[in-house]
Amino acid sequence: MINEQMSARLKPIEKGRTRLVSVLDIGSTKICCTIARLVPRIEGQALRERTHEPEVIGFGYGPSAGIESGVISDLDLAEKSIRFVLSEAEKKAGLTIESIIINVSSGDLSSQTLSANISLDGQEVEKSDISRVFEAVNEVSVEKKRTIIHALPIGFSLDGQRNVAEPYGMVGEHLGVDVAVVSANTLVMRNIELVLNRCHLQVQAFIATPYASGLGALVDDEANLGVACIDFGGATTSISVFFEGHLVFADVLPIGGQQITMDIARQLSISIEDAERIKTLYASVLPGQNDERELIPIMPIGMSEENSPNAIARSNITRIVRPRIEEILNGVREKIANAKMMDVAGRRFVFTGGASELTGLTELGQRMLSRHVRKGRAMGIAGLPDAAKGPAFSTIAGMLVYPQICQHEFVAKNQNKALMGSGGYLSRVINRLKENFIE
Repeated sequence: MINEQMSARLKPIEKGRTRLVSVLDIGSTKICCTIARLVPRIEGQALRERTHEPEVIGFGYGPSAGIESGVISDLDLAEKSIRFVLSEAEKKAGLTIESIIINVSSGDLSSQTLSANISLDGQEVEKSDISRVFEAVNEVSVEKKRTIIHALPIGFSLDGQRNVAEPYGMVGEHLGVDVAVVSANTLVMRNIELVLNRCHLQVQAFIATPYASGLGALVDDEANLGVACIDFGGATTSISVFFEGHLVFADVLPIGGQQITMDIARQLSISIEDAERIKTLYASVLPGQNDERELIPIMPIGMSEENSPNAIARSNITRIVRPRIEEILNGVREKIANAKMMDVAGRRFVFTGGASELTGLTELGQRMLSRHVRKGRAMGIAGLPDAAKGPAFSTIAGMLVYPQICQHEFVAKNQNKALMGSGGYLSRVINRLKENFIE
């Protein structure tokens, strides 16, 4: 049954305990289901915040249908494609899953920082004051047509002094708190839950794709110093900025690798399948020394196999692909700059997602963004098939990390309450934050 408002229902995983987790990455070009056993791990250097190591026991992968730019466009087709990958994963794992963690890629997904301040009158910060400042955040809301996916505390401030980790016991005039809120269109999320219910699955939690990609592709030092993670997906490009270990900004561009494939197909008058093959094998965003002389055979639409295929210089592919990539990178820079997050992101960008494997993309990104750029891929996961270890599966990796850190958000106590109000989503967020900081 679809709830009146969406809310996460994922309980934090306990340290030292093993748990089974199932995640589903639904995109416009591929759908992937992973069933994993989260096993307690020894603390490492690069991934210090992870308490468990995912061991994949079931994996299903297939083409997407009925989903456009992260939005359900055909319930029947979407159900059929989801059931296929679920069946594959369940067969390999030898079990049947009933609930799942699902990503949200679009639906006008965006983030904002909600802030609140209370007066201390020069007194010492008490536990009740911390409760009051979180209650003050509850008075700030997102639009009614949107649903909060994540509400992540960024930090406290005392008399304008930011980055106060623990204000309890300190003296000041004003206590403030900042919370990063990621939200999406409620109807889009309802349709995602509806198609999963038709597959006899309960939504255990929603996770924003930009957040998941960052969790899967970044190391702790990057997230602490400041970094932007760009996930080049099939129909969308996800943007996330992390600072001091927290997600502080998330957004989505409605352009991805699928548009590059369509550009090639239209310009060369070839089938989409041939365009995808040419993009994978020959596409580059930087010219090569031999590109003018290297010829690529193409078969225009309507031409018989008896005819000899046409041939074009590889440099023509670069001329088709590069403008679209420049459009994406310009859009990424504009989104981050408009949110005043360019300095927060520091000097480092991480490119991930399937389209990030385009030849020359890292180098072009460095030139256009004036930042250091590296390619990110799934880290710290055992048992993934070789085909799923590339950048295209960073979101899956992050979704498996999420149960280890979701305690920083909230634990839903009543799923049938409204999003806002005394029993709503943001109230449960505030209650969870109070439990964490006051205990």
